[in-house]
Amino acid sequence: MSEYEPPDLMAEPWALPDGIDFEDYIIGTYIGMVDANINVDLIGPALAIEQSTGTWTPVPAETPEVRKKHVARVLWATQLPDYEFERPGKKEEPKRTYAISIAFPVINMANQIAMMLTATFGNISMGGDLKMVDLRFPKSYLKDFKGPKFGIEGVRKRLNIPKRPLLNNMIKPCVYTWNDSFRELFFDAAVGGCDVIKDDELLANQNFNTLEQRVPAYMEEVDKAKEESGEDTLFTVNITDNLENFFENADKAQELGANALMVNYLVMGLPVLRKLSSDPSVKVPILAHMDYAGAMYMSPWHGVSSHLILAKFARLCGADIVVHPAPYGKASVISEKFTRVARNCRFPMANIKPMFPMPSGGITAGMVDKCMKTLGNDIVIGSGGGIHAHPDGPRSGAMAFRQAIDATMENIPLAKYAKDHRELGVAMGLWGAKKTAI
Repeated sequence: MSEYEPPDLMAEPWALPDGIDFEDYIIGTYIGMVDANINVDLIGPALAIEQSTGTWTPVPAETPEVRKKHVARVLWATQLPDYEFERPGKKEEPKRTYAISIAFPVINMANQIAMMLTATFGNISMGGDLKMVDLRFPKSYLKDFKGPKFGIEGVRKRLNIPKRPLLNNMIKPCVYTWNDSFRELFFDAAVGGCDVIKDDELLANQNFNTLEQRVPAYMEEVDKAKEESGEDTLFTVNITDNLENFFENADKAQELGANALMVNYLVMGLPVLRKLSSDPSVKVPILAHMDYAGAMYMSPWHGVSSHLILAKFARLCGADIVVHPAPYGKASVISEKFTRVARNCRFPMANIKPMFPMPSGGITAGMVDKCMKTLGNDIVIGSGGGIHAHPDGPRSGAMAFRQAIDATMENIPLAKYAKDHRELGVAMGLWGAKKTAI
């Protein structure tokens, strides 16, 4: 009798979670919907093969040897609910909802962010109702990424603010032709208590408002405000541009005195953010703005979950601060998604430093306590209209926010604190704790 030879299952697009080395794979989790006539167990291998070694039909060169090294492997797939002995018919349930976990070999995409996104959600992102809801990176992949250069600790050290939340302001109007009158808006926001002042995402290096005009002028106001208040301010100047100008803008901004940079990171691309943050010539913190993110995560059945787009990917590629929508103001976001983004900014992630989440979008001083009680103190609170639309001007608008931060740090209700602090009282009287200042 011949000796039994077990089949070689290492070339199969299936695996048990217990049967793989997780250091060799990036694990993607997905939810989807398919026609009720389709067996969920047929979907997984099709997705895994499409995203690794094969295509819609077998090809001769996709040998067992190729698959052993490069095929993606389904770890589990289940219909939701997890039916066991019977399920509704097609009339009652015309589509099946399912969840699936796929392991992608790190070797297929090592050290790359672009190929990682291509491998984990490239072609299948166009395959119907399918959304990527999580990616788990092994240390073997993360070790090649430097992440934030400063992170929470480094930014706090730069500003000498060890505990409280930071306050950010966006100069309003969003887009404006440069003239010296905007110096006063900047100065008042800085001297009133803004730790970070950023360009709006709609303003970068257009010919009506150039880096050469804006950066030296605003940095002079940073120095003037510090002389009066004793506090420093980061000006995050937006260097977003055509790629041939982008890195030149980073050098130019620093040469002009900029002490921080800002990038519209999703329209520029994650590899561009990574290159910028890892460049040794960049010696200042980087703020990443979220514009265009909604096109990638807003659908419940398509795209990529917001905590990946707004947090994990930006952190992996080196942002020190990332803007994300808060549910208290004008943004459309549910509370658990809001907190999940913040966790992905700050929770331990191998060698990658934590970065500041920056809740933003129509936030007023009356919402500060909600932000802090939900996310804690390691945040940057972002406000544009809530500072510049204060009836007494942006200095008072910034002061109102700082008073709200102080009140929450001291565990004093904002309404009570506002009675003895005029700036906060005016802001609360105008907007209360709910109304949005856009």
